[in-house]
Order: sequence, then structure tokens, then C-alpha cells
Amino acid sequence: MKNFTYYRPTSLEAALALLDNRWGTTELLAGGTDLLDLQKEYVAQPEKVVSLNFIQEPALTRIDVPNLPAGSKGVVSIGAAVKLADIADHPELKKLFPSLTDAAGQIGGPQIRNMGTLGGNLCQRNRCWYFRDEHVQCLLKGGRKCYATDGENRYHAIFTKGHPCVIVNPSTLAPALIALGASAEVAGPQGKRTIPLAQFFQAPTKPEQREHVLAPNEIVVRVLIPVEGLRNASYEVRHKQSYDWPLVQAAVAFRLSGGKATDVRIVLGHVAPTPHVASEAEKLVEGQTITPELAARAGEAATAGASPLSQNAYKVHLVKVAVKRALLLASGATPDWVL
Repeated sequence: MKNFTYYRPTSLEAALALLDNRWGTTELLAGGTDLLDLQKEYVAQPEKVVSLNFIQEPALTRIDVPNLPAGSKGVVSIGAAVKLADIADHPELKKLFPSLTDAAGQIGGPQIRNMGTLGGNLCQRNRCWYFRDEHVQCLLKGGRKCYATDGENRYHAIFTKGHPCVIVNPSTLAPALIALGASAEVAGPQGKRTIPLAQFFQAPTKPEQREHVLAPNEIVVRVLIPVEGLRNASYEVRHKQSYDWPLVQAAVAFRLSGGKATDVRIVLGHVAPTPHVASEAEKLVEGQTITPELAARAGEAATAGASPLSQNAYKVHLVKVAVKRALLLASGATPDWVL
């Protein structure tokens, strides 16, 4: 690991002052579950590491759920430094956003969830083994090709059109938050701004880019989630139920009125360089009663535009399963499948 200078600012302003205006020279440290791996693999070699763990700004560190009468609207605030375990176990969040708490509760193991943070999960680097190999000079490290395109790609993207790099976005919280209409409040040298999470992620193609649209000198402060009475659920397909990365994830949210689903949102995770909105499936479900038959058709529609690589065509079928089961869970159906 390359030597670096470690900073422990006690305010957001002091942390921002330590950041540089280009990527690579400074890294933020929260839980460290991603950064330390990247440093040990010589993928990240910062000159400065700035810890956020000594900043006590409430917006950064707390979960705030307004006391709302039944059926009324409001906004929930979750600080970027909040641990994944605290999100997964929060009783009010479980009632409002089961898609989010279920997703948080399945990340890693207990040790990871008690160290990892919301901001870290959203801003982590991709898990492509070519990118993580210090000896491989891929597109994201200044090389000329994406080695996964013709190489070992069984865990890579199936929605690849227009993407020279076929990574999958690694955030398991992102699909649920996008489906819920969440936004990120970001602090930078010019003050704070709010970015809808649907616009927060990008498909990087060179070292000067990240998997998100933040500038190098910006910090995610908190995530804001509107309370809109949406039914919501998240379903993941994995190799195993213990510590593992999802192969495919589907997060759904919709209003249910008179037995009909409206304002339908279906977002897929771990299948594209950014969280993927399944717009064809959304159109199919809009205004309909959710039945097992409709949910199965929505799963089929969610695969529109898929272009699997040489080793990951199996993910197309998993998308169908994940979307069907997420829709049924959100509608209140009793699961009849074997988990």
C-alpha cells in the first residue's frame, strides 16, 4: 500500500477544504470496506485519505423520519454516514421502505453492514476483476480496451448497448432508492446541491470518471426520500444466501388504488453499468391489477434491449424471475417460491 497522509476533520467544511479538484490524489474514508481493498490492490493510490468519521453534522449522521399522520406526505432524511445495519434494522424505515431495508439487510455479512455506510454503498467502485487487478490496464485505468467484453464476463452487464465498458453498477441500495424517487444532497466548494438518484450514476469510460457524477471535491451529505405511500419491494437473485453479490436485483414501487397499480417504477440492479430502468415493464404494469400472470409478463418485458455477453445469458432469465417476484411481494402476495 502506498504511503498517504491521514486527515480527521471535524466539520464538513474542513473536509471539503482537503479535497482536490481531480480524481486519484485524495480519497474519502467512511466504513473503508471498499477503499482499503482498492488501496491494497494498488488500484487507489491516494496521497491523502480524509476520514468522515469525526464529523458530527446531524444531516450526515442521522436518520430523520417525520411523524406523519397516515396517508400524508413528507420527506425522510438518511445521512450518508449512517451504517447499513442501522438502515436495515430501523423500524420506521421498514414500514415505509421495505425495499430499502431488505436490500440493506442483505449486503455482505454483519461485519460489513456494521462498517459500511449509505454514502459508501452509493459511491463505491465497480467489482470487475479486470479493474481490480493491478496488472491489467483496462479502460478505466487508462488502457484501450475493456477486457471483460471478450473475456471472463459471467457477472458483467447484459444491457451493454453503447457502453464500451461492461461493468455492472455495484450499489444494491441504488435501485430501491431510484424506484422510491430519492435524491442525494451533495456538498461542494460552491455550496450544496440536490441530485435525483436517477441522474446520480453514469457509465465511466476513462480514469477521469467515476461510477457517479460527483466532482472530485464533492461529498454526499444525505439521501432524501419522499414519503408517497408507495408499495415497494426489492428482490435479489444470488448464488447463495450468505455473503455474496447479487447476480440480478429488481426494485419496484407503485401506488395501489382500487386494486390497480399506478406510477409504476421498476429498476434493475447488477445488470448494467448504471441502475437500469425497465421502462417497457413499467408501461405494461401501469394501470393494471398485479397478478402472477401479469408479473410474469412484466418480467419478460423487463428484458427488452438485453444484449448478453458470451458467458452471462443466464442473467436474462434471472431478470424475469426477479421482476416477477418483486412485483408480487410489493402487491402483498404471499411468496409461494422456495427461497
